[in-house]
Amino acid sequence: MTLSDGEWQLVLNAWGKVETDLAGLGQEVLISLFTSHPETLEKFDKFKNLKTADEMKGSEDLKKHGCTVLTALGGILKKKGQHAAEIQPLAQSHATKHKIPVKYLEFISDAIIQVLKGKLSGDFGADAQGAMSKALELFRNDIAAKYKELGFQG
Repeated sequence: MTLSDGEWQLVLNAWGKVETDLAGLGQEVLISLFTSHPETLEKFDKFKNLKTADEMKGSEDLKKHGCTVLTALGGILKKKGQHAAEIQPLAQSHATKHKIPVKYLEFISDAIIQVLKGKLSGDFGADAQGAMSKALELFRNDIAAKYKELGFQG
């Protein structure tokens, strides 16, 4: 799967807006993930004790991790599909140390789209949403391929 130059431009335009609040939006993405798919919280020892969205909103650690997640994703998106070097260590840690199933990457991709739809409304129309969905699917497919190379059936 590839994205056209126009689709990458839509992704990067939206991501430019995301970068104005990586910590806040990252926190919202993780809250959305954890509230929509509570099973994902089990993979985060640091956050397991957070049971409600209000507790999650009050967590500086969750905010910091959200910033880390979106910063890493932004670095990958900016490579416009030429992200093998960025994907390798991420796949390695997520497969061998964290044991994050690919399904969970689908869940967080959905959370990202939903949060951006709500926060970027006018700057994240149907075309941009479609392009971002494709870019996130490309990322997941490449992570899944690396998982297989590493012998992780996540």
